[in-house]
Order: sequence, then structure tokens, then C-alpha cells
Amino acid sequence: WASIQRLGKIAAHLLSRKGKHHAAAVCLRLVDSPVISPSRGGPLPARPGAPSRAHLSAGSSQSLPASASRPRAMKIAVEGCMHGELDKVYDTLRQLEEAEGVKIDLLLCCGDFQAVRDESDLQCVNVKPKYRTMNSFWKYYSGQAVVPYPTIFIGGNHEASNYLWELYYGGWAAPNIYFLGFAGVVKFGNIRVGGLSGIHKQQHYHLGHYERPPFNEDTIRSVYHVRHYDVLKLMHVKEPLDIFMSHDWPLGITEYGNWQKLIQEKRFFEEEVNKRTLGSEPAARLLNKLKPPYWFSAHLHCKFPAVIQHGEDGPTTKFVALDKCLPGRGFLQVIDIPSSPGPHEIQYDEEWLAITRKFNSVFPLTRMPFTMRDEQLDMQDDRQWVRSKLNARGAKPIDFVQTTPSFDPSKPASNPPLPVHYRNPQTESFLQLLDLPYLLDSSNSHGVNRNESSSQAGCTLNSDDIELPEDPDEDDPAEEDD
Repeated sequence: WASIQRLGKIAAHLLSRKGKHHAAAVCLRLVDSPVISPSRGGPLPARPGAPSRAHLSAGSSQSLPASASRPRAMKIAVEGCMHGELDKVYDTLRQLEEAEGVKIDLLLCCGDFQAVRDESDLQCVNVKPKYRTMNSFWKYYSGQAVVPYPTIFIGGNHEASNYLWELYYGGWAAPNIYFLGFAGVVKFGNIRVGGLSGIHKQQHYHLGHYERPPFNEDTIRSVYHVRHYDVLKLMHVKEPLDIFMSHDWPLGITEYGNWQKLIQEKRFFEEEVNKRTLGSEPAARLLNKLKPPYWFSAHLHCKFPAVIQHGEDGPTTKFVALDKCLPGRGFLQVIDIPSSPGPHEIQYDEEWLAITRKFNSVFPLTRMPFTMRDEQLDMQDDRQWVRSKLNARGAKPIDFVQTTPSFDPSKPASNPPLPVHYRNPQTESFLQLLDLPYLLDSSNSHGVNRNESSSQAGCTLNSDDIELPEDPDEDDPAEEDD
């Protein structure tokens, strides 16, 4: 922990002194922190009588006692909003390694990754035209640049959504860069990493995934809005997770950190903080259910730490929201997690594959309202089925496959073609592994809910489990997102 404390200071000093990069790392160290007792009621109960201040700073002198018997610690870097600045983030981590003599094992990104391969992808990113720039992801996609660290990311609200839809279940967006999917869990060594992509907008929460490229002015926003279906799958995760990522902050999380300082720095948050509307209710429910040791978010472009005690004598979650990659901003966090010797590689997670197989029979793909009773389903048969498959083929995903040519800076496209859906070979391989049909190119996005997957092989859910809420106002336009 003490060495992690020094990483941010050394990196910031080096980058400032050399002036080599625009991005300056602000790395914090997570310490054993007292729990915040919220002054207002929240969905995340604090331990009664807990101290009134959390500590999460590079300046703290606290450190955990050294122990020679501890297993090797895996060094995991976590980044907030990437916004396509892969070169800057990777260069910052190299500076940290050189300065401290350590090795970063894994990089996680909490959304707005912007996996933009070409000019057609750029049309699918919901940003103002003046912000539509290729940045640096395309170089890693094409092989012009090599990814120096295994990288796992979730989606945010500024993404090449056409490309991420190809990889709805997760997969390699580029060599050594893995998209966790719209919701997902994977293993890296013996570390379990889970995540939820997108941001919460209630008017779309109970709808199916009806959006298809090319997107219009509404669907380019709604495509990244979190859906009940994906949250429900994550609510069925029972085995412990080590790290969870969401782009949105969990609703009520500000009551477990220094919210007064937050609104001093971000005055426009004050009304939402006071009214308890800042953040995502589905993310808060997942935090309450999963209780991971670490939870990281981004989206609001500021740093905010908090510590949540889940009931008296319950587990503790250390939460950090991270900024975007800009000079002097708190966009990077490095943590140590005890780990087995390896191999340190991304692998499928058995429990998550069983959940995916179980729920794919009711995969909602239209605008028809969809929800299910919030009750735990029996996964034992699916676990055994998945286990036998993984024992036979192994748990590694298939290798990365390009599905469209990369951007060529020597031949920029002044009038790029409209994006269309490609069947990604990785997704086809994943579905073949689970004996499930391919549904992502369904064109019936505005008709009745066919639930084409109900005739697939494998287990199906009882239709009695499905509830249809009242039909929302479909004419309500998607709200403007940050």
C-alpha cells in the first residue's frame, strides 16, 4: 500500500517536469477507512455510530502492516473516462513503472472508452461534431500500436455503440483490449471483475434492446441506456466479486463520502445531491446485492471516494469515482489485490456463462416493456452444463478478429458510409459455446416482442416469471446526456 501511495506522486512529478504528455496522473491509494454515517437516509446503510469522515488520499500516512506470508499482490490500474486517449493513459502507466520499478498487471476503464475504428464508427458516438475525433484507439485495433497492458473496459454514454453492439456479450475490441459487454463478469487470474455498461434513464430501463445501427438522433442516445434485463442478470451473481465497475455512480453514494466538498467543487451537483437524485438506482441495488470490496465509477468527471459498510459487521466496499484523462485530474487509481501466481489472462467466468445461458431465452429485443420478478432462479443445471463445456474447450475467449478495416490517416473519408451491423466471429463463437442462437441483428425492433430466443436449445424461463409494466410514453424523447 505504501508503494502505491508513492506512484501517483512520482508520476505527477515526472510528467510535470518532463512535459512529455498532456495527461498527468493523479493516483490515490485506498486505505482502511472509517465508514461515513449518512446524514440523510440512503439505500446503503452505514454501521451505527461510525466515524463521520472517510480517508482516501495520497497524503495519508496510514498503511497496512507488512506481512511476509501474503500472496503476491496483483497491481491493477483503474482509469475513469478514457475518451479515446489510450496513448496518454498507457504512457502514464509506463512512467509509473519506470519511476517505481513495479509492473502493472491489468488496466480497467470505467467507460467512455470510445473504441472508434474508423469514420463510420465516429458517426455512432453521441458527442457534438466538434468533439468527433479519431484519437488513438484505431492504432491498437489495426495493430499499428501494441497494447502494453491487458485492458478491460465497460461502456459509457460516449461510445462507438455500433461496435459495442457487435460484442454485446463481451469480447476483444482490439488485441489485448476486452469489452466486458453490456453486463458481464470475467476472470483475470483468480480475480473476478464485473461491470455494467451505460447510464440509467428510467424511460428506457424496462424496454428491450431495440436500437440497431444506423442510429437516429434518439437511438444514438438510448442504445447506451441501462436495461432491466442486464441488471437482473447481474443480480443473480452469487459468488464473490473482487471489483465492480459502473459508468454511473450508485444512487446515494455521495452520503458515504465528503459530499460537502463535492458540491463546493461542483456547484451544479448541489440540487441533485440534496434531493438524492444524483446517480443510478439500479447501480445502488447492485452495490447492495453484490457488496464487492472495490467499486469504481466515472461519468461525472471528478474524483470522489466513499466507503460503505454493508450492515453491522458486514463487508466493506471501497468506492472511487474517477475523472477523465486531463492534466492534474484524478483519473487514475492503482490498487493491490492478493493474487495467485497466474496465469494472468482473461478467461470466461463459469457462473456468468450459466446466467447468460439461463436468461438468453427471454432476451428482449424490441420496444415492448419487459421486466421479471426479482427472485433468484436455480442455476445448478446450467452450471454443470457450462462446466462440462469449459472442461472440454478451456475458458479462454477466441482471439480478436477485425470486422471492418481500420482508419487510414493518409486516406481520410470525407463521406464515410453509414454503419451497418456485422456478425462478429467472437460473438458467434461465444453463442456456439453456449448453444444459443444469434439474435443481435434482429430487425423487428419496433414490432411485437417476438422473443425469438424462446425456441433455442438449452434451458428456458417460465413465462409466468415475466411481468409487463405499464407501457411508457414512447413519444418521450431521450434526454440530453452529458
